[in-house]
Order: sequence, then C-alpha cells, then structure tokens
Amino acid sequence: MRNFKMLLAYDGTRYRGWQRLGNSPDTIQGKLEQTLSRILEQPIVIHGSGRTDAGAHAAGQVASFHADTACSCRELTAMLRQYLPEDLGVLEITEVPPRFHARLTATGKTYLYRVWNSRVPNVFERRYVYQLGEPLDVAAMERAAVDFLGTHDFIAFCSNKHFKKSSIRTITALRIETLGHEVRFTVTGDGFLYNMVRIMVGTLLEIGLHRRPVDAIPAILASYSREQAGETAPARGLCLKEVYYP
Repeated sequence: MRNFKMLLAYDGTRYRGWQRLGNSPDTIQGKLEQTLSRILEQPIVIHGSGRTDAGAHAAGQVASFHADTACSCRELTAMLRQYLPEDLGVLEITEVPPRFHARLTATGKTYLYRVWNSRVPNVFERRYVYQLGEPLDVAAMERAAVDFLGTHDFIAFCSNKHFKKSSIRTITALRIETLGHEVRFTVTGDGFLYNMVRIMVGTLLEIGLHRRPVDAIPAILASYSREQAGETAPARGLCLKEVYYP
C-alpha cells in the first residue's frame, strides 16, 4: 500500500463541510472518497488535516490516503481533475512515507477570514466574504487581538459543548489588514477547536463595533464559557490557507 498526500482547494458553498456524512456526496471527504474509490476500484479512506465547516473554503487543505495502485502521482492527479466537480480541485499529489498522516503529522495551520465592511454589495465575491455594513474600529480590534497570542485554554471559543480533549492551543500570529473596504483576519496556530477561528473573529468584530471593551479577551478566556464569547462569524468568510508539517 502506497501513501499519498493531496493538496486541495475548494469552494465550500454547496458542501456540508469536510467530514463525510454516511453516503452523502455533499461533503468534501465524501466526494473525494467516492471518486477515488471508483477510479482505483478499491475502497479508499481519506484523512484530512482538519474538518472545515459547512460553507467554509480552502486554498491549501491537505489530505492523505493509502492505496494499492501502480498509478503515478501525475496520473492520479489527472484522473481526479477529470472526474471531480469544478468547485473541488486537486492542486498536487505526492507520495509520502508510510507513517505520514494529514492530521496527526500537522504542526500548525493558517486561516484567513474576510469581511466586506461596506453597505455597497460585493456581488461577485459574496460567497467568500462576510458583508458587514456597520463601520469597524480596526485599531480597537488590533489592540484586542494581541490578547489571543500565546498559549491559552480556548474552550470559551469552541462550539462543541461536549469537547473532552485538551482545549489548550497556541496562537503564534493574528494579523488584521485593511484593503479598501475589506478587512482581513489572518490567524496562525498549532491547532484550532471547532468553530474557534469564527468565534475569535466574531468577538473581535463586536469589539470593532464598540459592543465590547477592547480588554474583553482575557476575561473571556478565563471564564471557560462559550456564552461569554462573541457570535460565531458566518462560515462563508473563512478559508483554510495553509497547513504546516515538519
């Protein structure tokens, strides 16, 4: 059995997220497994670096799978590009050592969240940005974002009420940029809890709208309570940009 690593990009608008749901073809994992199993005429199980939410996107998702095949990486790439839908693209396939695992081997990720901060509709990118008409205080959000940096228990920024594993994560960078009407949040860390980036952004947006004080983040982290954090920002603004490996 050979081990393969895939670099993927997808528009998550019409999918129900990464994780397979029964035999539903409406997930990224499900669509990939269904297509690869048919091409290679054997059952294929795919492991992703993480589970992107329903409606969220990826420019650099990584997945891995084992297969008994003589096909080259170039041939596998060509066949997948032929049979996969246009909103799910294989950027590259490489053969990797047997113990490589897209999720377990990963050391970190970078996510991008895009906000269109204008009352003027962004018609052509509406699927990829959260359109927010009220003006944001970017300077206030930048000051608040510093409190996310470092190692913390982020359980207050997790939507899974039954999460039982360690919720301690390290955020190494959180950059906020303004490009015309667009405000971009770029977050890098060693791992992320369920909805964590979207809740972090939602909380920062409330600070930017002056609905919370600039110094709110430490108290939210110390509360260990999801109810103390902000709203979960819509999935369409979120994109997995890059996954890191040793």
